[in-house]
Amino acid sequence: MNSKITYHKEGDYYIPDLYLKKDNYKNDYQIGKYGDLRLQYLKKHKKVEYTIMLIDGTLRKHIVDTDIQAKERFEILMKRMLEKNPIDENLKDTDPLKWTGIMNNYKHSAEEIIYSDLIYC
Repeated sequence: MNSKITYHKEGDYYIPDLYLKKDNYKNDYQIGKYGDLRLQYLKKHKKVEYTIMLIDGTLRKHIVDTDIQAKERFEILMKRMLEKNPIDENLKDTDPLKWTGIMNNYKHSAEEIIYSDLIYC
């Protein structure tokens, strides 16, 4: 690939014409909660890595892949928690607040694992 840098003049200075490559990785994929959290973390706490990925065109791939992995891991973790500590489905009808509380505990536990392993690392 033969890339030629072009310049434009502003006042007495020549400024390079730099453009970021358009990243088309899984354009139809809607980035969700986990991908967005990872992006915000990179912007705020890992500025060098964020900038490198932005420049070399791998940022979207990283964010999309992280989002997909996190969603898959969430489903697996929830399934395992429900297998190890099953909830009586009748509880959903008889005591919906208790059922919701238990499910929220499982959800928060799964998300804490995802946050520490995939998002905030």
